Amino acid sequence: MTSKTKEVDVRSVRMYKIRRRIIRVMIVLFLVIVVAFSFFPLFIMILTALKEQKETLTATFRFFPKVPQFHNFVDCFARNNWFRYFLNSGFVTLMVVLLSTFISSLAGFSFARLKFKGNTAIFMMFMAGIMIPAQAYIIPQYIMLRSIPLLGGNDITGAGGTGLLGTYWALIIPFTAAPLGIFLCRQFYLTFPRSLDDAARIDGCNNFQLFASIYLPQSKTVFATFVILKFTYTWNEFFYPLIMTNSKDMYTVQIGLQQFNELGIVDWPLLMAATLVVMMPILVVFFAAQKYFVQGIVTSGLK
Repeated sequence: MTSKTKEVDVRSVRMYKIRRRIIRVMIVLFLVIVVAFSFFPLFIMILTALKEQKETLTATFRFFPKVPQFHNFVDCFARNNWFRYFLNSGFVTLMVVLLSTFISSLAGFSFARLKFKGNTAIFMMFMAGIMIPAQAYIIPQYIMLRSIPLLGGNDITGAGGTGLLGTYWALIIPFTAAPLGIFLCRQFYLTFPRSLDDAARIDGCNNFQLFASIYLPQSKTVFATFVILKFTYTWNEFFYPLIMTNSKDMYTVQIGLQQFNELGIVDWPLLMAATLVVMMPILVVFFAAQKYFVQGIVTSGLK
């Protein structure tokens, strides 16, 4: 190999390393910009929560408060019965997550591992539920919950009372249906080898024992993914509790946040402070399950 060839090779290697470094710097810069844009609304929320009300109503916008008002995070909960709001949201969200996770896992197991007539057609009907917005069927759900016989003052025909309206069950039962959870569990269980089912049945396991003993213990990743998504959706739900509840004792935290809008005047510092606190449970759940989240998304989409 001549000296000129060696020089060319060295230059090529150097140029390759320089290009790689430039690409890496550009990727890092791009990610920093994306993260900055993503966290900018949160940054504004924090600064607003530390301001006085008069600072948010001035004609000129100021990023930073003159004097940070940390007491806003205490004052925001002095209004209304926030302990009750958190209790309602916590109970409803916990029950919805537990019930919907169990039901979705059973349904996903049935669609993935059991052979029965109409399996694919029924599964596609469940998936159609993802494409229908809640506003499209809120009225039929309202009528059904109001017309349940022998509950809430109703007679045997379901008339004369309020049924389940204004109760926890009105906020829990409809949300236990989770087409997304069924889809995630089905796709996850499809990745298991068929020989595993055959070996378990040779040992005398029925379908439920097969699910409870083998599939359920291996479902941490898909459960973590679904729990994060379902917890976030249920905790942040505003429209449904607003329609189904008629008492302040049944208000959730999202309805409670609307109490800061009085006669068209919004108390922005207290609203932002309360919103930041209301966000905390979602962040806790996410960070507790984040190590399974990405893995669950990947494994649920293999087939």
